[in-house]
Amino acid sequence: MKAYKHILVPTDGTPLSLKAAKRAAILAKGLGAEITAVNVMPVWTPLAHVGGTGVPAEVFDERAFKKSTETTALAALDKVKAAAKAARVKFQGVTVRDEQAWRGILKTAKAKRCDLIVMASHGRSGLEAILLGSETRKVLAHAPQPVLVCR
Repeated sequence: MKAYKHILVPTDGTPLSLKAAKRAAILAKGLGAEITAVNVMPVWTPLAHVGGTGVPAEVFDERAFKKSTETTALAALDKVKAAAKAARVKFQGVTVRDEQAWRGILKTAKAKRCDLIVMASHGRSGLEAILLGSETRKVLAHAPQPVLVCR
């Protein structure tokens, strides 16, 4: 069996995704692999303005929305970069926009020729998992490469 050489680490900046990134960095170090981290940013959808609602400006302003989501994405990628640096692993961070995070993850895995995806599971179960769905579950269902799920 060949060793994995390019690991994709999806991140949303949460502590669980950082935990998965740290595990991916340790794995990459042991395998001599590199890491690409991806943050899938949402696509802006215009809403009707309702005056005096206290809703943030980025909900109504496409430029503000894009700036806000890019800032959040870069902060999430910086956390993975720090984990990779601590493990002395080659790192690349990318951002993509997609309506579905799982689809953006798989597109990135294909584009970057990643042979393993390491990601967190948010551990939802029961009715919550059915109603909210799971990006991890969707990646597992559609990924052609192996997926390592961290809790």
